[in-house]
Amino acid sequence: MEHYYIGFFNYVEEILTLPEGDKESIRRSFKPVFVPKDTIIERAGQVPEYHNFIVSGYMRNFHLDKDDNEITTDLNDGPRFFTSYTYFMNRSVSNENLHCITDCELLRINRDDVEAGANHSKTQKDYTIQILQKHLQEDKNRINDMATLSAEDRYLKFLKEKPNIIKHVPLRYIASYLGITQRHLSRLRG
Repeated sequence: MEHYYIGFFNYVEEILTLPEGDKESIRRSFKPVFVPKDTIIERAGQVPEYHNFIVSGYMRNFHLDKDDNEITTDLNDGPRFFTSYTYFMNRSVSNENLHCITDCELLRINRDDVEAGANHSKTQKDYTIQILQKHLQEDKNRINDMATLSAEDRYLKFLKEKPNIIKHVPLRYIASYLGITQRHLSRLRG
């Protein structure tokens, strides 16, 4: 199971150096989990229990609109942290579903262990704040892209930034994430 942690450590160490004691704390508090393809690991209408780190696989956040259409709001692969951030941090009821599109290897930590770790880890608060800031900036960029870029430009940017997702994720999820129909996405790809 050590391979689960290597990607985690490498990801965090792009931000800051992890002392050996913090690595041991991470090994104790983040539990390795294998999740089969097409599994919803957190459901809308509940308080999210876990902060997930994607070791491998593809995940998305989605909610249902008023007509029960799935709207994909986040789509990613590893290595990366992934959850319904605001709801997880505030311990509030989420309107999002976390979906493992493919088989996924995850490291998971529950909310109570996040707080406990923050009290005795030398670096957890620092990397958590920096990772949350990074995700907030990504969300801000996505909102800006949706408002200012054409569908074609959004697709081209997505292709450039996330080329592996195109190969492994069904087009309907990508189209939803880009705010276009699957038919329009097919035309853009052609």
